[in-house]
Amino acid sequence: MNNFELTLKNPVWHALDEVHKKYLISFNGVKFYDPKICPFGAFKDASETTIALNEYAKLTDSFFLVSEKKDPIFDKDQVVLDRKIEGVQMVLYNALANYESTETIIPLTEKHINEIYDLIWLVMPGYYKKRSFEMGAYFGIFKDGKLVAVTGQRIQTNNFIELSGVVTHPNYTRRGLAKQLVAHTTKEVLKTGKKAILHTTKGNGAIKLYEKLGYTLTREMNWWYFHRK
Repeated sequence: MNNFELTLKNPVWHALDEVHKKYLISFNGVKFYDPKICPFGAFKDASETTIALNEYAKLTDSFFLVSEKKDPIFDKDQVVLDRKIEGVQMVLYNALANYESTETIIPLTEKHINEIYDLIWLVMPGYYKKRSFEMGAYFGIFKDGKLVAVTGQRIQTNNFIELSGVVTHPNYTRRGLAKQLVAHTTKEVLKTGKKAILHTTKGNGAIKLYEKLGYTLTREMNWWYFHRK
């Protein structure tokens, strides 16, 4: 198994060991992002997660642990498991498929931070922080003077960049905006010489869209959502 395939098995861990090391907070051998940036953590040894979760919970009300197959061990007197989100990982191993581009897609800047935050929280509340914008490039489509669709880059290692925040305002769905944004953001990733990956929930209808663009399902990736008791 090459280094790229190894990093895919524990993407948050390797991102915090490489490109996003500046955001690293570590407790008892478990790695976390600074919660002001992204409330994600990862582990290799489940026996280390109990103490680590108790400590990280002092910094943020809620957070996620991301793992492929391992189940974290936690102290029910200190943290509460809200739910286990069953997800999947997808990777673009080959060329990006051809797609029709009809929209004007613009790079988003710091002046758009509030608009990005509001749109993502409208559609997918819970994980995105305003400073998540610092993790990678974001792109958007505007209609009627407002941001109506966005896609960005999140977890990054020396080998890959993850697409995330694939969100369209409910009033502007079924117009192909998400497909064009995912394709555009993927092209921007490929320009760096890295692979493009993404994560989504198991059974999400968007999986077919990603597959049409050339992405392949690789593995399950679970998101353990905790909050401080």
